[in-house]
Amino acid sequence: MVLRATTDGVWRVALDGTRLAAAAPGWHHPGTMTDTSPYGTYAPTGLVARIAERTQKLPEHSWRARRMAMFLRRLAISMMRGRPLDVERYGARMRLHPYNNNCEKKVLFTPQFFDPQERAFLKERLRDDAVFLDIGANIGAYALFVAGFTGRRARILAVEPQPDVFDRLTFNIGQNPFGTVKAIACAVADKSGELTLFIDPRNRGESSVKIVGTHKNATVRVPAVTLVELCRSEGIERIDAIKLDVEGAEDLILEPFLRDAPASLLPSVLVIENGADQWQIDLPNLLNKYGYRQIARTRLNLMFERVEPSRPA
Repeated sequence: MVLRATTDGVWRVALDGTRLAAAAPGWHHPGTMTDTSPYGTYAPTGLVARIAERTQKLPEHSWRARRMAMFLRRLAISMMRGRPLDVERYGARMRLHPYNNNCEKKVLFTPQFFDPQERAFLKERLRDDAVFLDIGANIGAYALFVAGFTGRRARILAVEPQPDVFDRLTFNIGQNPFGTVKAIACAVADKSGELTLFIDPRNRGESSVKIVGTHKNATVRVPAVTLVELCRSEGIERIDAIKLDVEGAEDLILEPFLRDAPASLLPSVLVIENGADQWQIDLPNLLNKYGYRQIARTRLNLMFERVEPSRPA
């Protein structure tokens, strides 16, 4: 069960058994996220607004700045009382819920700390008409970032299987005029059908088709497709870049894709979460066999570019 605060005087029960007081009309606890109030309803005000403005300006490479950001972020969140904030980040409007999702916390208060090398890499490599697949899109930070610097001929798929996080994603897409981002509610896996997604209620960004640090009692059944089938159903004939963040299941997606996809469909660049301790294969080595070379490694991700149009014998 999840907790939902409404104005009808009825208490809803959370996963942890806690309660939340009734809130403003149209607002729901971030665990459910069905809020469709107009963008701007939750514009930052007062001290929360000043904190968000301050934390965005902190230097990226200073550990003292990061410690200060964490302190100020906790202070602001305590004052927000479970409400989201409507802000502009990376040139896009977003409604962010910094409670059970680390991605939203970072993007809201310290967007400069959120995957800066990865974003710079994509901005350098992608053209105006880029085809970009954001698999494990969460609330759309990557997809909307790419939409913000590419043109009207770009095509962006934002794939997210968690139903309530998908609601956040579609809301954020709908607040922007890009017209190039399509949200798809499914998981990408090694086979099509229906699978169990293990939900981490403390950090929705760590939910996975594998039981990896998740809350084993929190699950949801979701539709799944292979990456080849996703591209076929969406009429995708080329891919310029894929961002793949699926909490240790990257190998399950890429191994059959590399094997079965036509060479023309293999992406020019890849940004993948480094789940080496959870992968069942040596994924970087497999990518190397298909003509990719690793060009960068950050704390969380690996970046590859395809330099040879080859396949293993």
